[in-house]
Amino acid sequence: MYYVYILKSQRKGGFYTGFTKDVVKRLSQHNTGKVKSTKHLIPFDLVYSEAYQNAAEARKREYYIKSQKSRQFIEQLIAKAS
Repeated sequence: MYYVYILKSQRKGGFYTGFTKDVVKRLSQHNTGKVKSTKHLIPFDLVYSEAYQNAAEARKREYYIKSQKSRQFIEQLIAKAS
């Protein structure tokens, strides 16, 4: 399984979207500063995830979410999942 995930920065309140095979491991990498692009935003909370059968589907969904460039879109996505 592959996962699209959304993290929320506790420090800045911003969101980060990515995809991975292991959400728990990836969250740990983000929170320990091992991901250069998010190092300045730690700590993070995992606020959303979706599962996919293959990497291509997950990457396509990740790009779609990122292409929306909308905090409102992400917040609605999270709210629907709650």
